[in-house]
Amino acid sequence: MKEKAVGNFMQKGYSCSESVVKAAADKGLVNQNLVQLATPFSGGMGIGCLCGAIAGMQLVIGALKGRQDSSQSAIEARACAKLAVEKFKELHKFTCCKALTAGLEMGSAERKQNCKKLVSSCAQILEEITEKELV
Repeated sequence: MKEKAVGNFMQKGYSCSESVVKAAADKGLVNQNLVQLATPFSGGMGIGCLCGAIAGMQLVIGALKGRQDSSQSAIEARACAKLAVEKFKELHKFTCCKALTAGLEMGSAERKQNCKKLVSSCAQILEEITEKELV
């Protein structure tokens, strides 16, 4: 899934958030329609907050473990979401797009290479979690 996500990001024109979700959809974990839901998450939701790749990863976790109605518990989904963020922070320290891309101009080759690593990490984390926790 990691290679697929990176390919989506580097060669196919998908954003960071879309790339992670598309890789999960291509693997059959979630519906392809989720890719369009991930579109506004890139660039830290347009304002530099939460990394779009993390947001995409969380969207997939929600699709897999989210509750169908308010009578169900959200504990399992939240635990998976927390685990994913903790793993990401172990690798990259921050979750904020502004911090992760500090000093890198939007649209620059350097920023693209930096974000490639973040997309790769999120896809890897998601794959690990889906293999161990969700399936």
